[in-house]
Amino acid sequence: MKLRLFVPTLVAALAGTAPLSGQAPPPPPPTFAEEGGTVLGTEEDRWARMTVPVNIGKSGPFAFVVDTGAERTSIAEELARDLRLGVGQRARLHSMTEVSQIQTVLIPALEVGGRSVRDIHAPALQRRYIGAEGILGVDSLQSQRISFDFVRQQMTVTNSHRREESWPADTIVVTARNRLGHLVMVDASVDGQKVWVILDTGAQTTVANNVLRRKLEKKGRLRTTVPIILQSVTGGEMAADQTRVKRIRLGGIDINDMPVAFADVHPFAKLGLTKRPALLLGMDALRLFDRVSVDFPNRRVRLLGGSRSQLQGSRFAAKKVVIPAKAGTSGH
Repeated sequence: MKLRLFVPTLVAALAGTAPLSGQAPPPPPPTFAEEGGTVLGTEEDRWARMTVPVNIGKSGPFAFVVDTGAERTSIAEELARDLRLGVGQRARLHSMTEVSQIQTVLIPALEVGGRSVRDIHAPALQRRYIGAEGILGVDSLQSQRISFDFVRQQMTVTNSHRREESWPADTIVVTARNRLGHLVMVDASVDGQKVWVILDTGAQTTVANNVLRRKLEKKGRLRTTVPIILQSVTGGEMAADQTRVKRIRLGGIDINDMPVAFADVHPFAKLGLTKRPALLLGMDALRLFDRVSVDFPNRRVRLLGGSRSQLQGSRFAAKKVVIPAKAGTSGH
């Protein structure tokens, strides 16, 4: 069955610079699902990305952005100083706009949803660019199935070997490919053009590469664009052009009239997608669904449309949008 999700006039918000406090009243404490998963109450940061409460040692909770596109967990350098975390090795960090040498800090123990990860060498980034106290990457959620319930504002973390929770009959299930640790959906298209899609819960807006732009232009399917600036969590900036595409198709679901920014951001090169039409699907698109599930070990994505398909938005106005770094790092 094909579903259609209608996107009203929408564009990503302006990137502010005021630091966020990690000591806001935390969401309710974790509960446990019948399937053995941990249910976390979530909040939104100022760019409508999903955050969860994270404890570091005996301190916290702190609001960390959940980022399915980040290979490594990162932390605000201001928080690292407050907690007096030890200095780690320098690392090469692949962000949206560039590759940088970043100082890491050693997080001895990080707990999320009752699960603890130890000895994390986390890149330390400025809070004003992260927009939160940290970024929760895939390294902190290894071998897990992550389900986002945008209606209830909950995230469920379950071991991928456990039974999948019950989903309605009209749920779309897409088998993805694993590309350097990222799940890539290939059963997708933009205005009829086949495209590779990466789910990115850490990005506030959806970004496509210029290969896709040229193919849409050639077919006369590219609408008028407006210039914007993309900014990564390292503070790097890149010019982009944003427009609306008539239809993004994911499996059997259509997202209509969706804002998309076109730019050859670094993750496309890192994932070897500079010659293929590709799309980073950000939170502006994912929040149109009622539920989204990402199962990394089993390479499976579930999408449920529904009541959130009639969201209200704002007009095209932004000149700068924040696109968090993809914290895939290597020692140097």
